[in-house]
Amino acid sequence: MASPTLDSPWPSSPSDSFCGSFSIRIEGEIPDEILPVLEDPTSSVSYNHNIPKPPPPVPSKTYSWNKYFKRLSRSCSVPKETMDTWDKLFKDGYGADVYIFSEDESYIPAHFSVLSIASPVLGNFLQQSKVKNGMRYIKIPGVPYEAVYTFIRFLYSSCYEKEEMKKFVLQLLVLSHSYSVPSLKRVCIYLLEQGWLSKENVVDVLQLARNCDAPRLSLICVRMVVKDFKAISSTEGWKVMKQVNPALEQELLESVVEADSRKEERLKKKEERKVYVQLYEAMEALLHICKDGCRTIGPRDKVFRGSQVACDFPACKGLETLVRHFSSCKTRVPGGCAHCKRMWQLLELHSRICDEPDSCKVPLCRHFKEKMQQQTKKDEAKWKLLVSKVVAAKLGPISGRRASFL
Repeated sequence: MASPTLDSPWPSSPSDSFCGSFSIRIEGEIPDEILPVLEDPTSSVSYNHNIPKPPPPVPSKTYSWNKYFKRLSRSCSVPKETMDTWDKLFKDGYGADVYIFSEDESYIPAHFSVLSIASPVLGNFLQQSKVKNGMRYIKIPGVPYEAVYTFIRFLYSSCYEKEEMKKFVLQLLVLSHSYSVPSLKRVCIYLLEQGWLSKENVVDVLQLARNCDAPRLSLICVRMVVKDFKAISSTEGWKVMKQVNPALEQELLESVVEADSRKEERLKKKEERKVYVQLYEAMEALLHICKDGCRTIGPRDKVFRGSQVACDFPACKGLETLVRHFSSCKTRVPGGCAHCKRMWQLLELHSRICDEPDSCKVPLCRHFKEKMQQQTKKDEAKWKLLVSKVVAAKLGPISGRRASFL
């Protein structure tokens, strides 16, 4: 592998591929000098033919076999003692009829029946291998002995040492995919997703995830590359990938550009939504001031004292200043004063949201309702769009709301 942090025998030169070093070679001929070491003494098994017949079953409710099997499978559990038994069978190698050789010619005793059930692919290879002195032999080159040992052990008991799994997780991911062992594949993917990914190995893991049909892991790797592209693009793994797989490099670069564009678009929409929320709060504060009054401003028929409790409407303070300016400005005509122009727009926006113009206490509400009928379709469309966004923004999630409108 290209990553320097992984203790792996895989080649990292540009001409080598990730999965090219994993292959199966059926060993038809085993050297005569090692056969005496591998031969296992034949065990004698005695059978007792005088076993009494089992007692008749206790009368009970009759179930069909399918229903019984489904019910049993739902309540099935594997106790620790059972896992320990299978683990001991693997470690002791009692009655082994298969020898699996690793890259350094070390061998692991195993059982044909167990391997065939745990991995149909491995069982098929064993079925095709030649039998010599009652033993079958296969070799898994390109993988260190410890990785092969951990793989075969998992086939027996689903047990593994955490340190060994962490050290050889990439090799085990390839083995689990090549020999169709979904349970081990899920373990490898889970461990990688839960924090074993790093800047140094993420590019290698991404390529393996795609070759081993792990789409979720592949997506996580891509997101990690996009999130920390500057640091990851300077690693040794990226440099090797750039030479052997330029198409993947181009795809990742496009993902980074696309992610930046989406981020900018999200920020832009977030700022726009803030503006619409502030407009909605201004409408609430305007209605509050004109209907109930606030601190020192409100309807003429109410008396106010400056020591009133602080208002609950965040836009009320800024709007109060704007209303006072509007009431005393000498150039109050639309377009004459920037502050008055904003007040005219708020009054018109309120009239378009208000459902009770006849009883509304906001000034000029009915006036703007009548003015709508004289507007062009273009202006009407703009106002409708603004109203819809203001109303929708209040319903959606928003963070960082400012306390005042102005």
